[in-house]
Amino acid sequence: MSTTAPHTATPDRTGPAEARALYRAGLDAHTAGWAPGHVRAHLAAVPLAWAPDLASYCARNRHALPVLDVGEPGVWSTPLAPGADLRTDLPRYRVWEDGELLDEPLGIAHRWRDDLVPFLLGRPVALDAELAAAGVPLRHLEQGQTVPLYVTNRSCRPAGRLCGPLVVAMRPVPAHLVPVARAAGATTPLARNGPVHVGDPGALGIRALSRPDFGGRVRPEAGDIPVFWTSGVTLQAALRATRPPFALTEAPGHLFITDLGTGRERETGDTGPRGAADRGPKGAAGTGPEAAAGRRPEAAAGRRPEAAARAAPERATGAGPR
Repeated sequence: MSTTAPHTATPDRTGPAEARALYRAGLDAHTAGWAPGHVRAHLAAVPLAWAPDLASYCARNRHALPVLDVGEPGVWSTPLAPGADLRTDLPRYRVWEDGELLDEPLGIAHRWRDDLVPFLLGRPVALDAELAAAGVPLRHLEQGQTVPLYVTNRSCRPAGRLCGPLVVAMRPVPAHLVPVARAAGATTPLARNGPVHVGDPGALGIRALSRPDFGGRVRPEAGDIPVFWTSGVTLQAALRATRPPFALTEAPGHLFITDLGTGRERETGDTGPRGAADRGPKGAAGTGPEAAAGRRPEAAAGRRPEAAARAAPERATGAGPR
């Protein structure tokens, strides 16, 4: 059984720093609806030897795995949220060994290693915020669920040792609002956030919408049509398929909330400090994590990882995979 810290915060009125502080204190809750209008990112930390493969895989499948930031080996900070700790500031994580899911703890400070390279994946536009602003109802939030995720019959482009299927997120949309949903989130060239499929889930190899592979079960309302967008959980499907020796990720639906908003990004295409999203995975694959992140580890973190581990209290962990 997971432990949930008591809190009085209202998700849709909570800022990103406050949300991260709650997760650090032990709040076990999905991030859907929290700090609306701020970009949420998928986390993947892999050994340095696997980082070039991951960077190339993201570059070849940028529609599903757009890179926001790549850190230095062993560094757990990010310019996307100054002062945040990637080991403690997500509500729930996953620990992988040889492609097998070992645990879903609330914190990973005890699992962090000096050779791990953290990748943050996501889009510079928060899709749910775009849909809500356009008047599209968010059924998963109405029902207190995370977005349902499905492994499809579409393969991603392989890169190095990584390969795997595309994973999609489904949102039921009223039929008359499907054109609006198609346009939402695609307001800048950097976003590339349109759906990959509308309608029959069987075309993606999905047998039943009522049985998602990850995430929550969301009931469509009368007149709704399933609309599918790519999901960053695509990376976890690749980890399972290709079995790297070790990796850390977020648990599905429990993402890292960045300080990036969605107003200025839509207007200028600037996605945060040092142009992290615009830099993209090409720099990571071609010049290594240090050049991709644009900073030395000591400058990014301000201290060595082991010193930070002693300074930051570790949260209680969950009882294992759910």
